[in-house]
Amino acid sequence: MRVIWAIAAKDLRQRLRDRSAIVVGFVAPILIAGLMSLALHNVDRFHVRLVVVDRDHGAIATAFRGLLDSKPIRAIATVRDAASDADARHQLRTKHADAAIVIPAGFSRAATTDARGSLLVHTTVDQPLAGQVARSIANGFVAQVDADRLAVATALATRSPPSDTARLAALAARLRLPETTVTAPVGRHQLTAISYYGPGMAIFFVLFAVMFVSRSFFTERRNGTIARISAAPIRPAAILAGKALSVFLFGASSLFAMAVVTTVLFGARWGPAAPVALLCILMSLSVVALTAFVITSARTERQAEGLSSIIVFALALLGGNFVALSRESDLLRRISLLTPNGWALRGFTDLSTDAGAGSVVRPALAMTVFTIVVGTLAVTRARRTLVT
Repeated sequence: MRVIWAIAAKDLRQRLRDRSAIVVGFVAPILIAGLMSLALHNVDRFHVRLVVVDRDHGAIATAFRGLLDSKPIRAIATVRDAASDADARHQLRTKHADAAIVIPAGFSRAATTDARGSLLVHTTVDQPLAGQVARSIANGFVAQVDADRLAVATALATRSPPSDTARLAALAARLRLPETTVTAPVGRHQLTAISYYGPGMAIFFVLFAVMFVSRSFFTERRNGTIARISAAPIRPAAILAGKALSVFLFGASSLFAMAVVTTVLFGARWGPAAPVALLCILMSLSVVALTAFVITSARTERQAEGLSSIIVFALALLGGNFVALSRESDLLRRISLLTPNGWALRGFTDLSTDAGAGSVVRPALAMTVFTIVVGTLAVTRARRTLVT
């Protein structure tokens, strides 16, 4: 064990003397996460600017305006009036509005007769989400109007006198759809940009340890350092274990430092300390396994650099370190479950939204299995690599 610690200490001293290692392990992830947080801080505060053209001015149009002035709509949208369709389209073109809703003339009359009425929604390709919100509001109101019309028609079909039509319409207007859709988060907190990209960037730069350590290993083997160590009564597995320990300590220190700094400086929410520490440790062990795999799979320094580059960037892209996988296809989300960083980010995301410490059980198990499988492959090839 003393030999393993000695080899790990030697590697850590070399890493700390290398300023690029300090930059990649500590400075760069903090700066990049901070910049991404500043660039995406408005993403957490979604708000739509709607303009409304009222060409009807009837009772149903007034009811629709009342809906737009309600508290739930005001929470997500700012609603202004437009003088005409042309004015609404002009505001869309000049970026003064994100979507527009037109209430056509005769809309109220159509709602109380057999005539067909419709709300017109203008959208722009620059604001697709705003267009979806506007369509959702319009569709919800039209569904309510249709329900009211059905209620009146049903009452009249049961031989209510036609003179009661106005009274029935007034009663129906006060009805609300019995079934509604309610959005409820899994956790108690909304996921912010810094709470996602903080761990994302920390994991991405920790993966660079695979490149640094594998390259330094082949440099030491070329310079004869590995041969001199192997000449001593030291087993090859102990050499690999010492280097693995240095990778683990460096990776865990980088992740822990990133968690503390982004929490203090940028207000990131990583979650409870114990499950966060568990995910950081497991992610560091995954990096250890990947580093050992690269060292035992490559035959030259150039091969090690190429293989480690492919692994690092493939994992970062597939695991969601750059783009939140919730916005990607179902296929990519499934592929991310084959990566340790994908599982780690899933765990950090759940902890950030306060979904509970139990939410890290599956990510922890998946990362453990990955580490065992990849590490076992590396260990079986360790002797051939170290004595070559």
